[in-house]
Amino acid sequence: IFKHEDKINEGLSRTVDAGKYISIDCEMVGVGPTPDNESALARVSIVNYHGDQIYDSFVQPKEAVTDYRTYVSGITPKLLQQARTFKIVQADVAALLQGKILIGHSVKNDLEALLLGHPKRDIRDTSRHPAYRQLAGGKTPGLKRLAKQILEVDIQAGEHSSIEDARATMLLFRREKSAFEQEHQKRWGAPRNTETNGAEKGRVKGKKKKRKK
Repeated sequence: IFKHEDKINEGLSRTVDAGKYISIDCEMVGVGPTPDNESALARVSIVNYHGDQIYDSFVQPKEAVTDYRTYVSGITPKLLQQARTFKIVQADVAALLQGKILIGHSVKNDLEALLLGHPKRDIRDTSRHPAYRQLAGGKTPGLKRLAKQILEVDIQAGEHSSIEDARATMLLFRREKSAFEQEHQKRWGAPRNTETNGAEKGRVKGKKKKRKK
């Protein structure tokens, strides 16, 4: 189902068009004296509507890493030696967000990790979709569970791949695209041209307290 070539840490793809819909996923590492509770951004991956990779980068955490969470995140000290600075990655992602419909799973966590904002009306969050929440008894469904039940694929079997998770999230959106847009129209009314969003799109936000994803 994921017949794509991953180009790890490529940065912005020079050959793939982003299009209107993009899906994001991030990996985090633990920092500070309580790394189970404090997180820092360590990788960002973004794919387009077709699941093609348009961005992937490791990120240099500003704080000292005290738990790489490799067994889940796939992040190692060696990988972070190749990482771009947070400032560069943040600017790259902010530019990609301009005028786009952003797909994510609990995407608020990804945006907070990047200290970025995006207009709520231009977000489609698979963790909040009613049909998917129903599968979890009204609770927030895990991405791994949805991938298994809806897509019939296994992800996150060991170390996570943020590229793979972004693709799974996009596929989940595509499976229910009509229902997503119906729910969206109930809340926001008729669609508008995303190229004319206000100053909120892709804006850099002030620092927020770090949360574990």
